[in-house]
Amino acid sequence: MTLCQLASIKRWLILHPAAHGVELFAWNLVLTCWLMGWVGIPGTLLCGQLAALPLCFAASVSPRCYVLARRRLHRSGRLRCDWLTAL
Repeated sequence: MTLCQLASIKRWLILHPAAHGVELFAWNLVLTCWLMGWVGIPGTLLCGQLAALPLCFAASVSPRCYVLARRRLHRSGRLRCDWLTAL
């Protein structure tokens, strides 16, 4: 995902906080994991803790996985996701 796509989802969720408070919290959690993943990669390499690299990679792709999962659930009719139009 591009930074513009991440920002557009965040902007949509901030504009609709009353109806989508839990989604905003979940998105903030996903963005926190994403940031921890990107910050953790250089730290992991510098410290030589190569066992943590898969966790950092998984965290760095978490926004994409979250959006793909939400899109799949929305298409199947199991979960409504209004912010998909922001992408």
